[in-house]
Amino acid sequence: MPLDDPVRRHARERPDALALRAGGRELTYAELDAEAERVARGLAETGVGPGSRVVTGLPGGLEFAALLHATPRLGAALVPLAPSLPAPERERLHEIAVADTSTREPLSAAAARTAPSSRLDLDAPHTLIFTSGTTGAPKPVTLTYANHLASARASAANLGVEPADRWLCALPVHHVGGLAILLRSAIYGTAAIVHERYGTEAVRASLESGEATLVSLVATQLRRLREAGLACAPALRAALLGGGPVPRDLLAWAAERGLPVLQTYGMTETASQVATLSAAEALAAGTRGSAGRPLNGVELRTRGEPAEVLVRGPMVSRGALAPDGWLHTGDRGTLDDNGYLWIEGRLDDTIVTGGENVAAAEVEEALEVHPAVAEAAVVGRPDRNWGEAVVAYVVAEAPGPAPTDAELAVWCRARLASFKVPKRFHRLAALPRTASGKVKRHALDERHRGQEPARRPGRPRP
Repeated sequence: MPLDDPVRRHARERPDALALRAGGRELTYAELDAEAERVARGLAETGVGPGSRVVTGLPGGLEFAALLHATPRLGAALVPLAPSLPAPERERLHEIAVADTSTREPLSAAAARTAPSSRLDLDAPHTLIFTSGTTGAPKPVTLTYANHLASARASAANLGVEPADRWLCALPVHHVGGLAILLRSAIYGTAAIVHERYGTEAVRASLESGEATLVSLVATQLRRLREAGLACAPALRAALLGGGPVPRDLLAWAAERGLPVLQTYGMTETASQVATLSAAEALAAGTRGSAGRPLNGVELRTRGEPAEVLVRGPMVSRGALAPDGWLHTGDRGTLDDNGYLWIEGRLDDTIVTGGENVAAAEVEEALEVHPAVAEAAVVGRPDRNWGEAVVAYVVAEAPGPAPTDAELAVWCRARLASFKVPKRFHRLAALPRTASGKVKRHALDERHRGQEPARRPGRPRP
């Protein structure tokens, strides 16, 4: 089913309204529409048409935005890749993306008749996004314009839309969190403020100057803003905070400063958020730490033990649905009596040690409130006696001496059941992370496989 291109519509109705600011340059909606049309015609001349995949490593600036809005005008899908990918990985992902092409007729015949259209096919592939690969190789997820549109409308129903909104995009656009900001802003007719590369001081300046009214962040970025001394954000209506469980001390810091941090939950397969706190709930003690209630049109349920979060709704990629019609997220969580979603971590982050289940996120939170620990990641490692051993990777807070194994073990025992206390600790200068800020747990395993602990804390109970 076709739909009017929103950029073309805003260019017609509000041509001088700001659409995009990036790299010291600005585009109005009339200018963005003209750029998208120019790029679309150039692509058509190279044979791009219905069913094509357009692969790009552009960062999220004006050129990327023009390409994003050009490809669907030809019935093609955009495949954004990280600009910093090494050549072999880029080639491998390119091959996967092209193999996913599903032209309904020979490309040469389709391309011969292709001209840019201001009517977008809601059900055609719009973007193919590779997941961030926290536990293994990235996989492609195909999203339609209907998926993105449903996500944007659900977000708007929760946050509201104001004509002067300026959504700061400090997330990479080759992940759905950053890409969604550009698409939502175009659908709403509001402005996107794009930082092509994340820089704490640049984000701090945008927030403190009042340039941004909305921002999307992950916990690591918010922590860096705290360390940089973020003082205020006078125009900020909401800061969406996703990417997994968030340390409670970080939420408490935001609450003390009146920062409207709204925890949210979503993933690539759902075109971004599916549950989010409202502004009224963000600072309430009973809901702080929750990912909020399901957004409009979203159904959530949990199943199994430990409980897995299941999702369905119009924003969910059709290719991600299980035979039962639900997206099985692989995330552990609970829905309380009031319908709030509490995310506890990944199912594969559950460590089974001596017959006991240990949530890695719980141990990480206990470690990260230690004054000498900047951040921590916890994994399970094979162990002859316990099946899996709880192992912690710790980044020390600078300046000052790093805590010893014994000190960390004592700290954990005061806060956790004995079987949850890590059996060994490793020190790192920094945790390996994806471009979206998530810890790459598989990289921790590979980096430290075979290392012996300097000291073993007390044995967990069986």
